[in-house]
Amino acid sequence: MTIALIILGILAAIVVVLGLWVAGIYNSLVALRNRFKNAFAQIDVQLKRRYDLIPNLVETAKGYLKHERETLEAVIKARNIAAAAAQAAAANPADGNAMRGLLSAETGLAGALSRLMVVSEAYPDLKANQNMMQLTEELTSTENKIAFARQAYNDSVMVYNTTRETFPNVIFAGMFGFLPAELFKIEDPTERNAPKVSFTS
Repeated sequence: MTIALIILGILAAIVVVLGLWVAGIYNSLVALRNRFKNAFAQIDVQLKRRYDLIPNLVETAKGYLKHERETLEAVIKARNIAAAAAQAAAANPADGNAMRGLLSAETGLAGALSRLMVVSEAYPDLKANQNMMQLTEELTSTENKIAFARQAYNDSVMVYNTTRETFPNVIFAGMFGFLPAELFKIEDPTERNAPKVSFTS
């Protein structure tokens, strides 16, 4: 009877240790997932700031770019698409489809802003407009903040994905519903640079 109790005690201790080990894996994955979601929230704040600046930029340019209505409308349309995609991604940054939609929308917005800046270069009065200079300076500053926030997010995603994919975590990650996270990266190499928004002569 004593040997059976000892064996039972050892088995119970093994089960407890294994349970604590699995709980530790689960808790570390939760902490890392929350970290990359928080990092995305920092990107989201800057994206919203940029989306708020763009209509003011377009409104300022409107008076000067009367013959460039298509360009202005394309920027607003791209901004609205990107804002909707950002809202979907912010609801669940772990959703790969939402992140891919945001990346695609951001690429479109960057292209539309770049076209606006190229067109604006041909209008010296617009370049000299104080409001336009201030808006472009704020937009440039926001682009830099987005780049820093994106780097922090990608670092958090890399740590999460690496932890998730290492053995034995990979066994439990799928079981507990921890899916891989998407990096916030721009696929098109021509879109890797932030739009040029400088109006200095």
